[in-house]
Amino acid sequence: MMASTEELRKLLAPVRYVLWDLDGPICRLFAGHPADDVARELVKLIQRLGLGGLLKEKERFDPDPQAVLLGVNERHPDSDLITLLEDWLTQQELTAVPTALPTPYADPLIRTWSALGARFAITTNNSALAAASYIETRYLKGCFPYIYGRTKDLDQMKPHPHCLSQALKALGADPSQALMLGDARTDYQAAQELHVPFLGYARDDRKADALVAAGVAPTHIVRSLEEVLVALKGMG
Repeated sequence: MMASTEELRKLLAPVRYVLWDLDGPICRLFAGHPADDVARELVKLIQRLGLGGLLKEKERFDPDPQAVLLGVNERHPDSDLITLLEDWLTQQELTAVPTALPTPYADPLIRTWSALGARFAITTNNSALAAASYIETRYLKGCFPYIYGRTKDLDQMKPHPHCLSQALKALGADPSQALMLGDARTDYQAAQELHVPFLGYARDDRKADALVAAGVAPTHIVRSLEEVLVALKGMG
């Protein structure tokens, strides 16, 4: 069971501020520059640096470059190596922007919600530079005055609520009037930490099952952003 229009309207009614995750709810960042290829190249880079011993077996084959980066950070935090690898990943994300695919209905939802008076921030584990670059390609820069992404301090990545906390402060937002729109367990956990209501976007069964397993109510999950757009349009 997923969210009904009536349940969505109840969730959306008090919302004045929306904290958007980037990769998932706004776009598929690595649609044309696959994340698993990036992860493999990151592992090769670490090995070329003679530091393959820092990788666990699982990380050598993980399709998520952020998981590889976080694994190295666990055993080698606050180091020049982490700065180098994070910079490298930022460049890969920037390379991915031109071939990123907009999430269906994301652009009209952003424009409609903004026109209705909602204020936005991006709170992502991707680079803020990549987020800003993507938003610019969609002519949505005016909708997102605040963008908070991954920093050199990887311990502050979601599920740590750091980027959400920064966004709430910048927006002057009461958490009860905010909404985190994300597609991952880490988004939900960060929102929970700050008592920010959460709406999950799940483009397939695997994503939906992972959100439910994390504790998200099925009635707070949508399979298409069109559902949110329809609910908003009926609230006027």
